[in-house]
Amino acid sequence: MNAQVGDSIVIKANHVGEPDRLGEILEVRGEDGAPPYFVRFDDGHETLVFPGPDATVHHAGEVHR
Repeated sequence: MNAQVGDSIVIKANHVGEPDRLGEILEVRGEDGAPPYFVRFDDGHETLVFPGPDATVHHAGEVHR
């Protein structure tokens, strides 16, 4: 996984009926774009994220669904 500041991260919900979590990457703390990432989620919560296999990064300007 590789990201830059301004990219989006989507973390898939773990339970049926829960929404996916969408956040903006504010800081990249690993080397060469590697995790961990400091993220602000769409609910305003900010936290350090060590993404697992349920996460995807969408680069700034990239269209995602």
